Amino acid sequence: MSEQEQNDESTAFESAEPYEAPEVERLIQGLINVVDAARPVPLSSSSMVNKDEIISVLNDISIRLPDEIRAARWLLKQREDFLSRTQREGDELIDLARARAGQMVQKSEVVKAAEIQARRIVEDAQTEAQRLRLETEDFCDQRLASFEAILKKTQKVVADGRSKLQGDPLANLKEAHGSPEETEIEQGPELYDQDEIG
Repeated sequence: MSEQEQNDESTAFESAEPYEAPEVERLIQGLINVVDAARPVPLSSSSMVNKDEIISVLNDISIRLPDEIRAARWLLKQREDFLSRTQREGDELIDLARARAGQMVQKSEVVKAAEIQARRIVEDAQTEAQRLRLETEDFCDQRLASFEAILKKTQKVVADGRSKLQGDPLANLKEAHGSPEETEIEQGPELYDQDEIG
């Protein structure tokens, strides 16, 4: 309801006079009182009333009745207008509440969809992290195996070098020229070596 409509409605209620019984109703009640107070006719169930007084009251009723009917019709119309306006405002409030409820439902659905999407992203990230970890472990294992093979070769070379350094100094020459047996076969009988005697 707009502020202007509220002001108009409050002005209409403030300007309305307090309710008084319609004049016709008051006159009819007076007529009832006159008949009720009438003196009974002796030996009869009839009553004696003042004819002029009754006619005067009925004339007043007939004069005032159209005005009273118009006022009653006006009040009925005002009441119907008020009820229709109230119904319209109530319908607007219900529509607004439904629209807001719909928005809230949509927001909650958006939140649910976002939560599902976030959960899916986290699961995908965990799966990807697991895959990368396994690939990294495989790569490191391969590199370590390669490094181990290189170390074994290096260790053999070092061991061979040490054994050569600790063994016969002529081993290189023997290797280069073949074994002693092959040398003897090729050169014939063994030569005398004076260093061996001394």
